[in-house]
Amino acid sequence: MRTSADRPLNVQPATVRDYRELARRRLPRQLFDYADGGAYEETTMRANESDLEKVLLRQRVMRDVSVREQSIELLGQELSMPVILGPVGLAGMFAPRAEVQAARAAEAAGVPFTESTVSICSIEEVAEATSVPPWFQLYVMRDRAYAEKLMARAREVGSPVLMLTIDLAVVGARHRDTRNAMVGNPSTWAKVRRGLDIASHPGWVKSVALGGKPLTFGNLAEVVPGARTPEDFKGWVDSQFDPSVTWDDIAWVREHWKGKLVVKGVLDSEDARRAVDAGVDGIVVSNHGGRQLDAVPSTASALPGIAEAVGSQTTVIADGGVRNGLDMVKMLALGARAVIVGRAWAWAVAAEGQAGVENMLKVLRADADVALALTGSNSVTELGPDSLA
Repeated sequence: MRTSADRPLNVQPATVRDYRELARRRLPRQLFDYADGGAYEETTMRANESDLEKVLLRQRVMRDVSVREQSIELLGQELSMPVILGPVGLAGMFAPRAEVQAARAAEAAGVPFTESTVSICSIEEVAEATSVPPWFQLYVMRDRAYAEKLMARAREVGSPVLMLTIDLAVVGARHRDTRNAMVGNPSTWAKVRRGLDIASHPGWVKSVALGGKPLTFGNLAEVVPGARTPEDFKGWVDSQFDPSVTWDDIAWVREHWKGKLVVKGVLDSEDARRAVDAGVDGIVVSNHGGRQLDAVPSTASALPGIAEAVGSQTTVIADGGVRNGLDMVKMLALGARAVIVGRAWAWAVAAEGQAGVENMLKVLRADADVALALTGSNSVTELGPDSLA
């Protein structure tokens, strides 16, 4: 007998939120909440979406919009549209070899895929499965030698961009993970509930737990030899994320990385200026999807000031709350050159694998195309403050 988790939606997924609902049904709750949740009371996570919804576009009429273009040049690459699939840790737990499926979807759509340090598939596996090397996301670890080795591995497979995540001095308080016994010191009963949660999703067990092996941290196999338990992984994270990192460490990264360098996690104009002074090629305006410090500005509210401060000096990218092509257009109007989507592709790959991610990107493109036409714009490069009401 099929459980509710295995039943299809009554409609063909047409929006990112459709994929979210299907992912909620198909994934064990602990995994869905890991991807879906934020820090503390999730105020900032909600604000990322609600503040973006409040941004109003300037509708323009009687303009020739028979030609509309979404392609851009970004950090030396040609993109078919200003979208990047962002790094999602543990993604390979959402669908069989999910990082490979998402990377193939990104390649088909002509946009970059970013491999997470804590992906299930290794960067070598992703690179071998595609003809376009992935970008690589790196945390600054206490074990600098291993971080240097990860940069070397990314360089060896041809990664053109290193995305250095800088807003993880410590891990945010993610209460959903605590409730689901993913972190902390869970009781025996909590572990039993975690097991029952998995057992109640036989479709996931068959396709991912059994069919998606090996479920190891591909990029960290030497230091975290198996996925084992959430407690084991949390212990490694706590021991390796380095709260002593400063802007001076950018020079260390530059010693070992000669490609394009982007820092992710900037939410303050002064920090943006420091990043430019440190010589990075781009910044990602981001609050980590509301997963780190709660009660901080949404990306939509922080982006204009940062773009004004450094937009003429470096490449400004934004993430947080982008759920459709209209959101993408709004972010570009607010000052971003491109946007990163994370949860959107995680939900889509959990729902329908590579086909889901491909369709999600097609929906983003179609939404954005309509928005361009109705704002009187011929290209995404024309979007800016004048595009806002």
